[in-house]
Amino acid sequence: MTPAAIKELLPYLTDDERTELDEIIASDIEARPFSPLPGPQQMAFDSRADVVGFGGAAGGGKSFLAAGKALTQFDKSMILRRNGTELTAIVDEVLNMAGTRDGYNGQDKILRLSTRQIEFGSTPNLGDEKKYQGRPHSFLCFDEAANFAEIQVRFLMGWNRTTTPGQHCQTLLTFNPPTSAEGRWIIQFFAPWIDKRYAGKTAMPGELRFVGVVPGANGVSRDIWVDDASPFVIIDGAPSWDFDPALYLAQDIVTPQSRTFIPSRISDNPYLMGSGYLSVLQALPEPLRSQMLFGDFQAGMEDDPWQVIPTQWIEIAMARWTDKSPKGEMISMGVDVARGGRDATVICNRHVGNWYDRLIKLPGTQTPNGETVAGQVIASRRDSAPIHLDVIGVGSSPFDLLRIARQQVIGVNVAEKSTSSDRSGRLRFMNLRTQLWWQLREELDPVNDTGICLPPDPELLADLAAPKWSMSGMRVQVESRDDIKDRIGRSPDCASALILARMDTPKLEVIERKQHSSNASTLDYNPLASF
Repeated sequence: MTPAAIKELLPYLTDDERTELDEIIASDIEARPFSPLPGPQQMAFDSRADVVGFGGAAGGGKSFLAAGKALTQFDKSMILRRNGTELTAIVDEVLNMAGTRDGYNGQDKILRLSTRQIEFGSTPNLGDEKKYQGRPHSFLCFDEAANFAEIQVRFLMGWNRTTTPGQHCQTLLTFNPPTSAEGRWIIQFFAPWIDKRYAGKTAMPGELRFVGVVPGANGVSRDIWVDDASPFVIIDGAPSWDFDPALYLAQDIVTPQSRTFIPSRISDNPYLMGSGYLSVLQALPEPLRSQMLFGDFQAGMEDDPWQVIPTQWIEIAMARWTDKSPKGEMISMGVDVARGGRDATVICNRHVGNWYDRLIKLPGTQTPNGETVAGQVIASRRDSAPIHLDVIGVGSSPFDLLRIARQQVIGVNVAEKSTSSDRSGRLRFMNLRTQLWWQLREELDPVNDTGICLPPDPELLADLAAPKWSMSGMRVQVESRDDIKDRIGRSPDCASALILARMDTPKLEVIERKQHSSNASTLDYNPLASF
């Protein structure tokens, strides 16, 4: 009996008949070789995309697909879950489908068959992905991919390759809608299919789209969606197809990959439809019910209770933003200087009306010294806007150069003591960094109705939603940049520049009017003395 026939028969069966059918199906699965279910699973099984996303709802046969592809299409595979304790189910799925445990090494978690090898891995902590560095696999599967950090997935995809003639390579990401803000990256990864705010044309299930992967400003690669697989280079920050290949190194020429997403639900899996699992999903509380039953990526994701700024507040400020021309007076600049090869120098400009311009993001390789940073800042400055620059570490060099260039630059050491309190006057802050973050939180709180407008930037949203806070008595402390980086695998450079741009410092001409009777240099003015 075909799956389609089983699906039609289900409404007419008694409970005893359903139980008997379940037993027949179970024995059938064990006896027969892998054959994908018609519909989404078959589409994903046949797809030749470089990267395939599959799932969206619970019960669609995600693990079954991963096991079947590894056993039938690829010579060397790796299937990963974020935590090793979660591997048991997928290991059992593969071994049951293979029909034997011969060749399986439980200690190494590797199944070796006559023509195929399947390895099972996990990366519970950031940095664990590096233990698989340099080990190529023609098939790479991230089971429940939204539980992984984006940087882990992209790092391991670098070894999705083969030297076997005729063997194609593929990465499979199976996932349900993310239930936390930290899994939100998966929506951008498959934006043409599942992000309602995607600016381009919405993609159909199984449709191939092409994406060029280039270095990002904050250490995580950036996707550029393009029309086809034609190679391009980045010129002045934008892709260009009009170039002479002889003038570029091979690593500077970007060859787009094909990517697709195929949604599936429990209704596409007649075996589970007859098992009673549907009633389990229907009984889940919202928004989990909509996420798991319908694959609703727009259903509410839970923030960490100690997240400094709720994700919804950030989204409201970004939804309020519209591009401006003219932009109005620039009243403040925030500059976060790159601290390493993967970090970025980010410039944030704030204009009158509490309107923030699109961020200027410069990979650390483009700002190798203080002179370059200072030059970029001066080129971006308008209307004599005060420059707020983080002087911890590498920020001191551009600070000195900007002073020599007679720019109004304020060196900010976020580790210094705070002398302020929250709006209620009851909470104090452990340091200036905490104060700046908390004041931005208050600015974004819809209750305060400040009208703040933030550019709709996925990297900025992720950065602003990243920090967590804690309490000690009546003192608030926001976790350090290093703690955030250890937790999420990247530095929140965009948010760091924005909290600096939010600082209010009078312009020099205003200070001069107030200090007309003083002989002190206005460049020595310290706004933090009363901030």
